[in-house]
Amino acid sequence: MLDTQAEAAIRAAAEGYCLALHNADADFLENLCHDRYFMTSMQPDGTELFFDKESFVARCRARDPFEGEPSYEILSIDIEPEMASVKLWVDMEPRRYCDYLGFMKVGDDWKLITKLFRTAKGPAVGA
Repeated sequence: MLDTQAEAAIRAAAEGYCLALHNADADFLENLCHDRYFMTSMQPDGTELFFDKESFVARCRARDPFEGEPSYEILSIDIEPEMASVKLWVDMEPRRYCDYLGFMKVGDDWKLITKLFRTAKGPAVGA
């Protein structure tokens, strides 16, 4: 049976994540991410990129918000009692990213624990 309360919480967390990226809201991301958060990317040239929570939040804190309205879409949400995964795309000009987010239930909160991503459109991250 679908847990609509959990789905609403996960959807809100995923949307908050997209808005935080757009608005360079590092404080939101710092709160959303579990202390053991880790993200991984495979670039089109085969280069692997790895970031922990500290470096992810610092990268966000070091930049300005994007102009205009946020652009993103949540493509799927899969929920288990203590974990969830979200597939989405989010635009961070000049790139569109495809993100697979892994959430973990910690007490009453859903914390972002993992992110696997790739550049879906635009130059690679290091370019």
